[in-house]
Amino acid sequence: MVSRLKGGCPERRRKTPTQQPFPTWRDMVAKKLLRRDFVKLSGLALAGAPAVLAAPRSGTFTTALLGSGWWGMNILQAALSSGRSEAVALCDADESHLLPALDQVDEWTGKRPKAYRDYRELLREEKPQIAIVASPDHWHALMALAAIESGAHVYLEKPIGHTILEGRAMLNAARSADRIVQVGTHRRVSPHNISAMEFLRSGRAGQIGMVRAFVFYGGGPGQPQPDQEPPEGLDWDLWCGPAPKRPFNPSIHPRGFRQYLEYANGLIGDWGIHWFDQVLWWTEEKHPRKAYSTAARRIKRDGTNAPDAQVATFDFDSFTLTWEHRLFSGNPNERHNIGCYFYGTNGVFHLGWLDGWTFYPSNQDDPVIHEEPRLHEPDQQNIPELWHDFLDSIDRNRLPVCDIENGHLATNISLLGMLSHRLGRSVEWDGEREIIPGDEQANALLRREYRQPWEYPA
Repeated sequence: MVSRLKGGCPERRRKTPTQQPFPTWRDMVAKKLLRRDFVKLSGLALAGAPAVLAAPRSGTFTTALLGSGWWGMNILQAALSSGRSEAVALCDADESHLLPALDQVDEWTGKRPKAYRDYRELLREEKPQIAIVASPDHWHALMALAAIESGAHVYLEKPIGHTILEGRAMLNAARSADRIVQVGTHRRVSPHNISAMEFLRSGRAGQIGMVRAFVFYGGGPGQPQPDQEPPEGLDWDLWCGPAPKRPFNPSIHPRGFRQYLEYANGLIGDWGIHWFDQVLWWTEEKHPRKAYSTAARRIKRDGTNAPDAQVATFDFDSFTLTWEHRLFSGNPNERHNIGCYFYGTNGVFHLGWLDGWTFYPSNQDDPVIHEEPRLHEPDQQNIPELWHDFLDSIDRNRLPVCDIENGHLATNISLLGMLSHRLGRSVEWDGEREIIPGDEQANALLRREYRQPWEYPA
């Protein structure tokens, strides 16, 4: 999978990888593939990761999906294809998501799960052994905490929360209840990301003093859409939940909520956590000492309110981490439009997504080294491997590869960037105590007030 290109660079790829796609979940169910067949197809891509590939134990877990949109269904597909999950219930405030999801599970398995609108009722009535939390970001904390309290192990989508103290509450709850909480940062089990870490830790890139994480997407200013009445079947008040209740707008739901700061934290909260998690995976340091960010809406006129351009700097003890994103201009003048550059004394290492990883040596006479990704359809991900690790961690009572603490630390970097942006100045961060020393104004932003009657977690 690793290629050496003399004096050149890999083909720039932004669309679906060219490798043969893995079988679809429908194909797998139709062919009645056994667990060993699934491992052969997906898990064995993770050479060099014995913890992830440990043989699974037997037993089926009752599983509930909280948030039945497109990404939640991707996770549930992986769960069902493992042969060790029974989908007992699905929950969503929007019937246009919930009803098709129920039909799809029925088609896959021949058994229709129970339907719920309110996750609290689902957890109380069904008491699932596993809960998948795939709701919009502003719901992650309350749903995960309720699931842990009900006795469930949790597969939690990233970012783990909207504010830093939500993450601390989830971490504390998971440890106190002795529950496994796996965060959906599936790049920790992607084959090319695993080999990238091996390359970086081997020292072949030299001493690394700076990492630049970035996402550049093209697009013009856009057009705002008028607010309107919520569509039939959507409980908009419940969808908003603890967050401020804005008038319904089709640009918020479905799938647009991450560009609204009431419900998420923009691109740094969406994409940033993936790359910050990769940086924390590489380094032995757990958190930055200082954060500064500047952000603005320069171009977008589409009614959203998250920054369309942002630059953030995070000072660690041994290196500097920067983040940069744009939502109005791609990156045609560079080889890559997404990922991390690790700047080392021996060259520059790019860790990407659809374009795998590439090492550009400082010595121009040395060959460029490249590895292609190995990803699953739909949506170019490695969820099956992460689900396999999740089950194995439950079986063996060990921390998963994307433990809640990993997700908390990576999410914190994103949230510190947004906190600095809101303040308009830099902040010092005491990562051990999770406070901003001597800064009452900044510490107030570690949480937010919930809309009544919802209560912020202690």
